[in-house]
Amino acid sequence: MSAPDLDPATRTELEAAAFRRLVAHLRERTDVQNIDLMNLAGFCRNCLSRWYREEAAGKGIEIADPDAREIIYGMPYKEWQAKYQAAATPEQKAAFAKANPGH
Repeated sequence: MSAPDLDPATRTELEAAAFRRLVAHLRERTDVQNIDLMNLAGFCRNCLSRWYREEAAGKGIEIADPDAREIIYGMPYKEWQAKYQAAATPEQKAAFAKANPGH
C-alpha cells in the first residue's frame, strides 16, 4: 500500500494538524523530561522550538527564541522549567553524553 497522492494544500493541512497534535501531546506530557526525549528520539521541545524559529526566519519572519519556546511549551520557558523540569540523573546525563557527543 502506498501513501495517497495528496495535493500540496491538503498535505500542508495534514502536516500542520499533526504538528499541532505533537505540540499538544508534549504540553500534556510534562512528566516527560527533555533529556529523556533527547536520549530516546534525538530531539526535544527546545529543538522543536528552534526548528519553528528557523523555518519562520526562512520565510522572513523573525521570532525571538523565548517566543518560539513559548509557542511550543504553551507558557514561558522559565515557568515550565520551574513547574516541571527535574534535575537530570547521572544515568540520564551519561546516556545523553553517549548519544550526543560534542553537544
